[in-house]
Amino acid sequence: MKLVLLNTPLGPWAAAFIAQIVSAKNGVASLGLPTGSTVEPVYACLRQKIKQNQLSFSAVTTFNMDEYVGLSKSDPHSYYAYMSCHLFDGIAHGTRHQLDGRAADPQQECARYENLILQHGPIDLFVGGVGQNGHIAFNEPYTPFDSCTHVVQLAESTRQANARFFDGDIARVPTHALTVGIGTILQAKQLLFLANGSSKAWAVAQLENKGTTPAVALTALKLHPNAVLAVDAAAASALKGPLADALETQKLQHPQAECWTAEVPL
Repeated sequence: MKLVLLNTPLGPWAAAFIAQIVSAKNGVASLGLPTGSTVEPVYACLRQKIKQNQLSFSAVTTFNMDEYVGLSKSDPHSYYAYMSCHLFDGIAHGTRHQLDGRAADPQQECARYENLILQHGPIDLFVGGVGQNGHIAFNEPYTPFDSCTHVVQLAESTRQANARFFDGDIARVPTHALTVGIGTILQAKQLLFLANGSSKAWAVAQLENKGTTPAVALTALKLHPNAVLAVDAAAASALKGPLADALETQKLQHPQAECWTAEVPL
């Protein structure tokens, strides 16, 4: 696993990373995609590339990470609506797959989605954000690393963090969600996870500890041979050990670099 400290805005850097994967597949790529404020500038940059004919999503197959239980596609707070607003509306895109938050049987919906991903084959690139408690997708602490797509009860801290999308009213934030599992994510060919802001600093700092722990889902990325976690200075601010030292050495050697990289030991 690589930890990348950015010396450039996250949006353009991550969009360029994704565009490179799509272009390497001649446009016929499969992507796992997240939602949330971290990736809004990433999607804005991707839309710009597409509208300027620098990139095409017309043959790209996408699988979204998660959806709130109980929200329909037309609900403005649903992740279906989020993806329409921030990426898909107004651009030519290929096949778009998303979980149905209003499915009559949520467990069956999870099984359907997991099977769909398996039938498609390994996803070329899974992109994701990092929660304040280290969750990836909606895989809260102590989710098994071999988990498949499943129904999850959201942690109170996660609901509090997401209340900003519901006019600050935590009572309006759903208590459950459908999410791809950690095992589902780890099956992808490549992973790109993103963390920005001081609220993510604690989670990023857990990578300094040896091994992995189900208490911090983010540490599961150590098990993937092609995983990248890109962070800004605020998200890296709590690093104090060898990772911090390795990044600082690179910064001193190449102060004008676009980014600095350190290998995260297992």
